[in-house]
Amino acid sequence: MAMVLEGIIGLALLMLLFIALVLLFVCKPWRFFFSPNRTRTIKVGDLERPLVPEDLDLVPNQSNELGRSYDLGGSCVQSEGYLNSPRTHGLVHKQRIPPAPPHLVQDGSLILDLISDASEDVLVGQTLKRPFMLNHSIEEQSHIGKEELSYDLKFDSENDRFQAFVRQDIVDQRSSLTLEVISGPSRGDRCSISSTNTSRLPMTLGRVSPSDLLVKDSEVSGKHALINWNLNKLKWELVDMGSLNGTLLNSQSVNHPDSGMRHWGDPIELASGDIITLGTTSKIRVQIASETKCQVPFGLGIASDPMALRRGGKKLPMEDVCYYHWPLPGTDQFGLFGICDGHGGAAAAKSASKILPEMVASILSDSLKREKVLSRQDASEILRDAVSRTEAFMNHHYEGCTATVLLVWADGHENFYAQCANVGDSACVMNVDGKQIKMTEDHRVTSYSERQRIKEIGEPLKDGETRLCGLNLARMLGDKYMKEQDSRFSSEPYISQVVHINQASGAFALLASDGFWDVISPKKAMQLVFQMKERCSPDRENSAEKVANFLLSEARTLRTKDNTSIIFLDFDTNSRKSSCKLDP
Repeated sequence: MAMVLEGIIGLALLMLLFIALVLLFVCKPWRFFFSPNRTRTIKVGDLERPLVPEDLDLVPNQSNELGRSYDLGGSCVQSEGYLNSPRTHGLVHKQRIPPAPPHLVQDGSLILDLISDASEDVLVGQTLKRPFMLNHSIEEQSHIGKEELSYDLKFDSENDRFQAFVRQDIVDQRSSLTLEVISGPSRGDRCSISSTNTSRLPMTLGRVSPSDLLVKDSEVSGKHALINWNLNKLKWELVDMGSLNGTLLNSQSVNHPDSGMRHWGDPIELASGDIITLGTTSKIRVQIASETKCQVPFGLGIASDPMALRRGGKKLPMEDVCYYHWPLPGTDQFGLFGICDGHGGAAAAKSASKILPEMVASILSDSLKREKVLSRQDASEILRDAVSRTEAFMNHHYEGCTATVLLVWADGHENFYAQCANVGDSACVMNVDGKQIKMTEDHRVTSYSERQRIKEIGEPLKDGETRLCGLNLARMLGDKYMKEQDSRFSSEPYISQVVHINQASGAFALLASDGFWDVISPKKAMQLVFQMKERCSPDRENSAEKVANFLLSEARTLRTKDNTSIIFLDFDTNSRKSSCKLDP
C-alpha cells in the first residue's frame, strides 16, 4: 500500500513539473532580463508599411482616371493644400512611421492605438438627416475614417529643422511637368502635374486605369513607367516599371537589362523637350517649366471655420472644402474659385474639389474651345460639361456634396469676366457698379424652383414635404445610391449669366457655404462688405483677407450651426493683390 501511495505522489510531482515547464515556456520570463528594451519591440516588416493608403483623398474604387486631357496639379500653393480645416496651412505632407532604431527590434511589442472620435450626432442645420441609411454607409464610413487619422510622431530638433527646410524648399523650387502624347493610338492626350502636388506623385504611365496618363496602346504594359520629383536633386525622373516592351528616352533604353524578370529600371533625369517612347509607336513629349509663386491679379481672401454649437456643444466635423487655381494649368487667362460642402462625410467634397478644376482645365486646354469662350464671352458649355464629367468620375454612393464654382477670365485689357455654376445650396453673389447680382440657384427641396422642377418630372412633392430620402437637397454631386433610388435627385448645374467687370466697376464676388447664408442674407452680406471696405485702406495688401475674416466673424457672432467657408474676390483696381488666409 505504501508503494502504491509513493507511486501516486511521484506521478503527481511529475505532472506538476511538466505543467511548470509548459508555463515557463509559454510566458518566457527571461525576456524581461535579456531584452535591451523591455517595453516595446517593433517588427521590421510593419515599419516599412504605411498605416494608411497612399492616397488618403480617394475612397476605395474611386477612379483616378480623368479623361483624355487633364491636369494633376494646382497652379498655386494654396490650391494644393485644400482648405478643409481651419488649422491647415500650406502643403500637406504624408507621414510614414519612421524606421526603428536597431535596439528596438527585439522581442517586445509596440502597440499603436488608433482612436477615432465617436460619430457625431446629427445637428440642426446639417444637410444629412437619414438614420435609416446607417447600415449602408458603415462600410464607406470606415474607409473615410482613414482620412481623419493623425499620428503624433515626435522627431528630434534636427529632423524638425530638416522637415521645415524641405517644405520651404518645395515652395521655393516649384516645377511643373506636362506630358503630351504626340504619336500612337492616344495621340493628343496630355496631362500636367506640379512638383508640390505630393498627393499625386509619382505619376504613372500605362495602358490600364488607374494610370495617370492612360495610353491605349496594346504594346504598352498595364503599369509601364512612372515619373517622380526628386527632392534631393530637384529634378523630374523617369523609371521603367519592368515593362514588357521597354521604355526609351530620346531613343535610348532606360529599362532594366534583365527585362524577363520584370525588374524596375534606374531613375533617369528628364529635361524639357525629351521624348519618351512606350512600346514602338506611342511617343510622349516632355515639357518642364519653373513656376513662380501664385499671383492672383485681384484681391483674394479665404476664411473657414467648422463652427460649433455654443454652451458646450460638440465641435462639428469639417466637411467644407475651399480651393482656387489661378491661372488654371495650360492657360494664362482663366482661374477657378470654388466651395464644396459635403454631407455624410468630407470625402465627396474632397474628391469634387480636385476633379472639377481638373475637368475645367482639361476642357480649356483645347485651344478651339478656349478661343470660343473668349470670343463669345460665355463659358456655359465648359462649366456644364465639367460638372457632368466630375459627377461621372465620382464614385461616392453614400456621400455627396454641393459644388459652387466661379470661373474668371481676363480679356487682356485689365477687364474680367465671371460666370458661375452650382449644384446645392452653397451660393455666390456679386456686386458690380453697386448692383447686386445673384450668381447661383438654391437647390434645397424647400425652394420654389426645385419644387417646380420636381413637379415637371411627374412626381411632385407633398405639401409640407421638405426632404427626399432624408436629404434637404435635390441636387448634388455624389450620393449615387440616392440617385438610383429616386429619379428626382439631379446633378444638373445651374449656370449663371456672364458678368463683365471693367476697371471702374468696383466689383466684388462672395462665395460661401450654407453655414454663412443660414444666418446672413445676401443684402446684409453686401452691407457688411461695404462696411469693412470703408474701414480698410484701399491699397492695403490684406484688405480682401480682412473682409473674409470679418464676414466669418459675423456668422460666428450670429451663432451659425453649420460649417462656414467664405471666398471673397475684390476686383477693385486698388485691391489687386492676392492674399489668402484661413481664419483659425
